[in-house]
Amino acid sequence: MDFNMKKLASDAGHFFNRAMQFTEEKLGQAEKTELDAHLENLLARGDCTKNWTEKILRQTEVLLQPNPIDHTGARIEGFIYDKLDKKIPSRTTNPEILGQFMVDAAQEFGADSPYGTTLITVGEYQKRLGSAEREFLQTSSATFLTPLRNFLEGDWRTISKERRLLENRRLDLDICKARVKKAKLAEAKAAAEPDFQETRPRNYVLSASASALLSEEVDKAEHELRVAQTEFDRQAEVTRLLLEGISSTHLNHLRCLKDFAEAQATYYAQCHHYMHELQRELNKCANSVAAPNSPAVCPNPVSTAFLLESGPSASAVPGSSSTSLAQRPGSVQLPVTGTRKAKVLYDYDAHDTSELSLLADEIITVYTVPGMDPDWLVGERGNDKGKVPVTYLELLS
Repeated sequence: MDFNMKKLASDAGHFFNRAMQFTEEKLGQAEKTELDAHLENLLARGDCTKNWTEKILRQTEVLLQPNPIDHTGARIEGFIYDKLDKKIPSRTTNPEILGQFMVDAAQEFGADSPYGTTLITVGEYQKRLGSAEREFLQTSSATFLTPLRNFLEGDWRTISKERRLLENRRLDLDICKARVKKAKLAEAKAAAEPDFQETRPRNYVLSASASALLSEEVDKAEHELRVAQTEFDRQAEVTRLLLEGISSTHLNHLRCLKDFAEAQATYYAQCHHYMHELQRELNKCANSVAAPNSPAVCPNPVSTAFLLESGPSASAVPGSSSTSLAQRPGSVQLPVTGTRKAKVLYDYDAHDTSELSLLADEIITVYTVPGMDPDWLVGERGNDKGKVPVTYLELLS
């Protein structure tokens, strides 16, 4: 192995001097060069950004993958595929596994039996929920987790490296300041107390030589101080520029946060839509297979109250002029008398010609007819007319 002994000895000397300077500063026996207030504020802001980004990243990973074992396995798998420069294969979600179990169980129990038919129906919707969850996980990882992780593993590592280098430059500067101070004190002391006790010419020559050496030592120390000051100023500027980039990082993380919130909203809207459709399918199943001596051959496990309370209009706002249909307990009494105006809360796609497609925030006319299912109203928009689900509407005064 080829190594430079002079460089090794020089590095060891620098390390020892810095350690001595650091120790003396902590003990209050040496002066310390303070950074300017602006740079100090930037350093504090950078540390705050790094700490909270780590916490948000870890907790978001826990939110998306609650099981610690699965979370650890996913990180190991991601690390391996990243090193192999390959794309991570999509993981089967728990709802998808549950849905497949239900479908397989239905085949064992008999797909034509009421229980088997319901298992297949619920299982298929569980698969849809799992597919929506997998898409949400992939979107969140790409648009939110990855930028946060890139900041911590990329930008912040560079900033930390430059900060350590700045601290070394500061220690070197303070060491040079101490050397200059010490050399000047020695020179002043020699000039103030000359040795004239010996009158022989040889002693005068030695005294002049010592004075020249002290003066040379002062000049050398001042030169090293100027060099150290230049290197410190240059490193301080590099560190300042990197820390000022934290503002751009905040803007980037802001966009990522909005993307994450939008992905969450889309995911929960899909889940709400799938569960509402599952309720309709189970109601159809119950009506089609109910036997005279069996009051609940195909029960409805998803209560209407749950779906109504899950909407954003589940609670009334005091003083509001609108009445949310989701406030009806059990959907027994429909609070529509005559023709009323209603605001659409969510998008809805009609499943057959008897239904009316809806767009969020549009205003339509609604009314009920005798014998109509309490979970539905008749909606009119211009020349279009059809059934609309009450959970998607909010009545206006």
